[in-house]
Amino acid sequence: MSSQPAQASSPSGLKAVLVVPVVLATLVLGLKSVIPAQRQPAATLESDTELRWFKGNVHTHSHWSDGNDYLETIALWYRDRGYNFLTFTDHNVLANVDRWVEIDKTKGGRVAFDKLKAKFPDWVETRTEDGKEQVRLRRFDEVSAKLNVEREFLLIQGEELSDFFASPDYGKLPLHINAGNIYEKLAPAGGSSVAEVIQNNVDSVNKQRERTGQVMMVHLNHPNFGWAVRAEDLMRIIGERFFEVYNGHPGVNNKGNAERASTEKIWDIVLTKRLAELRLPVMYGLAVDDGHDYHNIPSRKSEPGRGWVMVLAPKLTATSLILALEAGQFYASSGVSLKKVESSDRGLSIEIDPVAGETYTIEFIGTRKGYNPVGTPVMGKDGKPLNTTHRYSDEIGTSLAKVEGNSARYDFKGDEIYVRATITSSALHPNPSEVGDFQQAWVQPVLGPACPPQND
Repeated sequence: MSSQPAQASSPSGLKAVLVVPVVLATLVLGLKSVIPAQRQPAATLESDTELRWFKGNVHTHSHWSDGNDYLETIALWYRDRGYNFLTFTDHNVLANVDRWVEIDKTKGGRVAFDKLKAKFPDWVETRTEDGKEQVRLRRFDEVSAKLNVEREFLLIQGEELSDFFASPDYGKLPLHINAGNIYEKLAPAGGSSVAEVIQNNVDSVNKQRERTGQVMMVHLNHPNFGWAVRAEDLMRIIGERFFEVYNGHPGVNNKGNAERASTEKIWDIVLTKRLAELRLPVMYGLAVDDGHDYHNIPSRKSEPGRGWVMVLAPKLTATSLILALEAGQFYASSGVSLKKVESSDRGLSIEIDPVAGETYTIEFIGTRKGYNPVGTPVMGKDGKPLNTTHRYSDEIGTSLAKVEGNSARYDFKGDEIYVRATITSSALHPNPSEVGDFQQAWVQPVLGPACPPQND
């Protein structure tokens, strides 16, 4: 499926860089005109009569793989808490066949089963085999038909392609790629390096999208899980526009450590290299739950409600949401809400939807032309290089400005390659993935005046 960068205007005046087929984008997003452009046009992300903010999570696990609850109970948890969409992404499986499981051997056991019966008393199917009570796991189509609410709540079928690379030096490195709105199950594609495994799985999803005509979303999960993915691997992937800058699982090392880069630093290195050197498109940052544990919240496990995306789209359908995400019409959050994000050839401005009693720090981050591009390997205590992102100059992903308040604007100086923003609240996250996390939001990068024209 070929895609070209394009400038488009909606009836509401919203403009955005589209990286999806022009005709499809025009039909789905209701855009008036399509004008080829190499530069990123002005964009205003704000709810109006044509566009709404939709809150959603695109990384979720259930009893179909290693989660400890049922699809329908998980979906109800999100729906009851004001989410508009949820993508189920169990490991290497789709919930599209009939499956019976022994209740007491599920990860949720009797606790999850009793909750299921209480919430859906006329829905649960059980049987006894060899003296063991079993329950039928409801298929995705059954659960979505029961719980979807038109214009308010949508379930999306997905799969987490859970692959790995067996490195002779670093052991088995876990490499997980999510496919959203997938049409049929895919098998992990494998490869002879970390980058090749990622690329092969991304290609597999995109080939299914091209073959079926169904709009799908592919993204790299938790790069610091098992310290598997370096910025040097991710920066070269073709056809991949998203990765998880925030993942709510407490074991994925979002903040890195003294030897290894945080996910935000990885993002800035990837952006700088892709835009300034490789001439590849922007990589967007997602916030997700990666939920596995739905009982006894909070319990310092991998629980729901920690990270999400806010997508500005004309309607609540999988196609509309994914096209809006691919156009950068969203922000990621772990608790901070935004009213408006504006970008133009002059700069980037942000308006927060404040919570009484909270204060906010808005930090604009980017890389300027003339940065030092050289990275050096990080050495371990044994004197050998670690499998981790190289160390680069602080000129890459530097703090361009920091503002205290509910709104801020950054005006381009003329030498920026890109600018993005991180907003941090004074309020601690109520159930953080790492102790001491504050509530945050991540605004997607915009191209600066020094960004070279991009290939797509």
